[in-house]
Amino acid sequence: MKILVISDSHGKNANLAKVLDKVGTIDMFIHLGDLEGSEDFIDAFVEGRKEIISGNNDFFTDIPQERLMTIGKYTVFLTHGHRYGVHFDLTTLKEAARSRNADIVMFGHTHIPVIDQSSDIIAVNPGSISLPRQPGRQPSYIIMELDRFGEMHFSINYL
Repeated sequence: MKILVISDSHGKNANLAKVLDKVGTIDMFIHLGDLEGSEDFIDAFVEGRKEIISGNNDFFTDIPQERLMTIGKYTVFLTHGHRYGVHFDLTTLKEAARSRNADIVMFGHTHIPVIDQSSDIIAVNPGSISLPRQPGRQPSYIIMELDRFGEMHFSINYL
């Protein structure tokens, strides 16, 4: 299973279109908030299962702010992250995931990609496909793959 994870597109659909073209066929699409009105674009151009949550810049929307879901044998907590102090550290975020019995927490907000496997909770942030803040400032996204043994693998990718 191949899953595209993005965040913080901020309504700039040109880069989203480039990412979709680059990654090809996917089984699931996850957007971790701050899409700023890109719902129609996503509905038109993304086939298959879509999981979208809202971020701190998604005003006047009925998109949920958080979601708990299952991918294979994993419980995954989706949140934008701005309510959990993710600019400082991941402690509060991981505690929130742990309280929901999640194995993985996916978040955005910082615009900096990260895959943190340092504890019992895996924390994943795809960065931003439109306004990156990490050194080099390349738009980034994550590909998650569930292998034939049911194990999850993550890779940070750049446009």
